[in-house]
Amino acid sequence: MEKEGAFWHHFADMQDPRMDRTKRHKLVDILFIAVAAVIAGADTFVEVEEYGKIKHEWLKGFLELPHGIASHDTFGRVFSVIDPQQFKECFLRWIRTIAKAISGEVIALDGKTARHSFDRTNGKSAIHVVSAWASENRIVLGQVKVDEKSNEITAIPGLLSVLEIQNCIITIDAMGCQRAIAEMIQAKGAYCVLALKGNQGTLQEDVKLFFEDAEEHDFRDTDYDYYKTFDKDHGRIETREYWTVSDLDWLEQRHQWAGLRTIGMVRSHRIVDGEKTVETRHFISSLGCNAEQFGNAVRQHWGIENSLHWVLDIAFREDESRIRKGHAVENFGMLRHIAQNLLKNDKLSKIGTSAKRKKAGWDNDYLLSTLCRFRLRYLANKIIVQYLSQYF
Repeated sequence: MEKEGAFWHHFADMQDPRMDRTKRHKLVDILFIAVAAVIAGADTFVEVEEYGKIKHEWLKGFLELPHGIASHDTFGRVFSVIDPQQFKECFLRWIRTIAKAISGEVIALDGKTARHSFDRTNGKSAIHVVSAWASENRIVLGQVKVDEKSNEITAIPGLLSVLEIQNCIITIDAMGCQRAIAEMIQAKGAYCVLALKGNQGTLQEDVKLFFEDAEEHDFRDTDYDYYKTFDKDHGRIETREYWTVSDLDWLEQRHQWAGLRTIGMVRSHRIVDGEKTVETRHFISSLGCNAEQFGNAVRQHWGIENSLHWVLDIAFREDESRIRKGHAVENFGMLRHIAQNLLKNDKLSKIGTSAKRKKAGWDNDYLLSTLCRFRLRYLANKIIVQYLSQYF
């Protein structure tokens, strides 16, 4: 049986934090049922329990289930005490075997708050998580929770430290535009595109004034590159223009940023329902002076909102979730990412993620194919063998 890349091969050493006398249900059973249930549409521990009860006969074919299906309270307690750091490490080991980063791939880092994860009774604010999204593979590569009394600036290095990003392009919004972060990306052999705001002294203002002056003189005597795109969809017309400049001798701060090679500007002209808007943004980058490459990186960073955050809110109802006890918020978020990765890589079903989740709940064979899609065979192969043995 092939184990390299098998989901359970990488999660098998998860430590069970429960006392032995309280273990009526095996941890592997709880993990498997939770993963399958979330893929199949469960958004709460009550729904995970109901899924397990409905699919009990099917699950008995390959899980021991010595005491049947655990209650929702048990699922909740287990996921509230599982070490999220260990869960994350198991997740990362699995991801590394099934999705090798592609050279030049854009990896977007961005944060999202689970809005209803706050706990007023215990004085806890909502959980904020920074995720890494691989644009080409279209999967989540990792996540890290932002400490309650901190922000993304301290969380991003922790996420970068566990990612294999050599030759990839890392894009981060203005919050992550920090010298230490740029230096870390450079040290790991990757490139960066960092959005600018007023959080780095005069850097944004200096870059803005440079481009304003260059435009005023039609970029005469300026070594630059230019790229333009046009999109028309659902009543929205958008034209984006991209400029990159590599001559930075005038920029006093250039030596303070590791690997800095270019500055960039993006101007978006949008017409939505007849209303026109114009937005201009500025960036620093370690890429060469290639406006098309820069423009593609910027556009793919925006994709994390549509391909990950929007899907988590609409298809997985993350913002409505009231899971909040212990580590359960972070660990259930990891379950969503596992389900998201598996469902995203179903290239045959031309339906959205919400419909795929319903299909997985209705059709055991489809769920099985989803679980097997990333060579998740350690348990899934047993299911296939038992299924086929009924007929051959």
